[in-house]
Amino acid sequence: MKICSLVPGATEVVAALGLADQLVGISHECDFPSSVRHALVMIEPMVGKGQAPSAEIDRQVKELVATGQQLYRLDEQAFHRAQPDLILTQDLCHVCAVTPDQLTRAIQSLKHRPNVLTFSPTTLEGMINDVERIANAVDQLARGQALADSLRRRLDLVHAQTIAMTPRPRVVCLEWLAPLYVAGHWVPEMVELAGGRDMLGSTDTPSRKTTWGEVDTAMPDIVLVMPCGYSIDRTIQELVQAGQVQNEWRRARDHWPHIYVVDAASYFSRPGPRLVDGVELLAAILHPGLNPPVDSTRAIKLGTTALTLDAAS
Repeated sequence: MKICSLVPGATEVVAALGLADQLVGISHECDFPSSVRHALVMIEPMVGKGQAPSAEIDRQVKELVATGQQLYRLDEQAFHRAQPDLILTQDLCHVCAVTPDQLTRAIQSLKHRPNVLTFSPTTLEGMINDVERIANAVDQLARGQALADSLRRRLDLVHAQTIAMTPRPRVVCLEWLAPLYVAGHWVPEMVELAGGRDMLGSTDTPSRKTTWGEVDTAMPDIVLVMPCGYSIDRTIQELVQAGQVQNEWRRARDHWPHIYVVDAASYFSRPGPRLVDGVELLAAILHPGLNPPVDSTRAIKLGTTALTLDAAS
């Protein structure tokens, strides 16, 4: 079967099912695991090129949307040459990936009509259900069920460890730096399972714009910085650059000493199996006494006397 996956989380599922060699096309963000990188990248982003800062990305997105332009370009010639049997796409966030309507013309050019699976999960269970849908589409029901069961068991284990924990830390999750956005969809659920209280986000609802005043009013014990699609290094690079963002975060650090930058791209932004790793990571941050030390490649803590970095612990 020839599979074209335009969603990073779905690409990870294909690899987890042992079918990475059947990928003929992926998106520009499909970088995990390494076994998928042989596939042709078929998506080119029209925004955020050259590691643009978050404020500039926000400006570019608004400008393109206002003028009716696309945020991503599909390489239709490569897509046509690949002749996929199965296409995995999404309809959850039109700012994050190519949407199904953009694929219509390209699909019509194919010699045969492929099977198209569209995903729009807003909860952890929705993500796991999509694992099962993909497994069914690629005729790997047993492997898919085993993976889904494993993910559910891991979530149940974290929940069992934290359900009776008191006090539950007050948590604010910020999904964008400029302007500030509160993380939504599955992130508040992740915080709850990990033994925290998400003070501004709501499960199964989109992320939303917020203000420093609203964050301050929430009186968080822990602030989690998770810009959508960002690695830790990219987030830190923006936080330490001189300018308004750095000044705001210096002030924020004075208010809330427990600020963690997490690997959003790997564990929070993409609705795939590694969201469960994200829940386990949150549990280690929120309740360090129950868990091993936090891996500094997954989360780091902002220093308390300057905008410096200490290993999370």
